[in-house]
Amino acid sequence: MFIEPSPISRKNSEQKGQIEVICGSMFSGKTEELIRRLTRARLAKQQVEIFKPSVDTRYHETHVVSHNETSIRSTPVSFAGDILLLSGTCDVVGIDEAQFFDEEIVRVVQLLANQGKRVILAGLDMDFEGKPFDPMPKLMAIAEYVTKVHAICMKCGDLAAFSYRLSAGKEKVMLGEKDSYEARCRKCFHEDKS
Repeated sequence: MFIEPSPISRKNSEQKGQIEVICGSMFSGKTEELIRRLTRARLAKQQVEIFKPSVDTRYHETHVVSHNETSIRSTPVSFAGDILLLSGTCDVVGIDEAQFFDEEIVRVVQLLANQGKRVILAGLDMDFEGKPFDPMPKLMAIAEYVTKVHAICMKCGDLAAFSYRLSAGKEKVMLGEKDSYEARCRKCFHEDKS
């Protein structure tokens, strides 16, 4: 059972930083959960800044958008270090598609948390080959809270934790949606890979 970390109010006490990671396969609800947590932080009167990698323009250039079309305004950034410069005095930093950043994102989120900020990241934990998607394993290791969400296997209907690429491309980063990827359970993922 997952217990969501409670929002910390600066009005009641000095804010302590923390890192939360939401991970899982494609179509598992990672971005939906990120948006939900950021919306709750805003309801708690906290200052929130949201970032996404500038390479992710699938749904919108300046909004984080879930597959269910829930959205929240964000700032696209090319480098993880830009998040440090742009987060200012906010209380909560949200980062979507964290797997698209380089290893610098690990240092950046630690600095933000050490400044007293609540940092919430969402990203794929595995790539299309079923291998850990760097830098997500390092982010999960340094986080106080890790939430793994699951999709439904688009082949058999069981719980899915893998992102199966439908095309033959071998590049690690290939933006796509339901025309390019399917969520798969372990059995269906490995059956179709061989």
